[in-house]
Amino acid sequence: MTTSSADMTLRINEIFYSLQGETSRTGLPTTFVRLTGCPLRCNYCDTTYAFSGGTSMSLDAIMQAVQANPTRYVCVTGGEPLAQKNCLVLLTRLCDQGFQVSLETSGALDTAPVDPRVAVVLDVKTPASGESSRNLTGNLDHLRPQDEIKFVLCDEADYRWAREFCEAHQLERRNVLFSAAQGQLEARDLADWILRDKLQVRLQIQLHKLLWGNQQGK
Repeated sequence: MTTSSADMTLRINEIFYSLQGETSRTGLPTTFVRLTGCPLRCNYCDTTYAFSGGTSMSLDAIMQAVQANPTRYVCVTGGEPLAQKNCLVLLTRLCDQGFQVSLETSGALDTAPVDPRVAVVLDVKTPASGESSRNLTGNLDHLRPQDEIKFVLCDEADYRWAREFCEAHQLERRNVLFSAAQGQLEARDLADWILRDKLQVRLQIQLHKLLWGNQQGK
């Protein structure tokens, strides 16, 4: 028996309406759909509460919750959303309904099947994350013009590694985001290094944390 998309479910940690705090969409009112579960354990993770728990929801129920909010921007995040195979179906349904959809993914899982209308935010793991061995560099071959590559940096060694990674993979014309890990690296230091080395990357500061701290659902 073939399962229709209406019968499919996803384990959802939370769905909430807030301002986008990261990426090139920073500041835009956005609906966030946070999926439960992640195969990685980055040492700076700020969403460990999404590793387990959550509620099983049908795709129809998820769509209804998203449509209740007054925005056309939707961010599907985690955890690692691609760890649940039905995430791909959700992404396509959101696009079919006219939403502008972004996907935040660790880069440890294949992004090739993601709907081409989705803006993928690919999080390349640095050595200090403890998970750099999980990077699938083949995902770089799937990048489209709307996609972004994110590096969360813990120290200057991470910065140098990310700089060399960008050079080795010719990412200078891509949308590259450098972010300082909270409590481990000062954003001002990162800004100084970017300017010193004349890098063409975007310094990313987490707007939501400046506004609301580490509250869930913000």
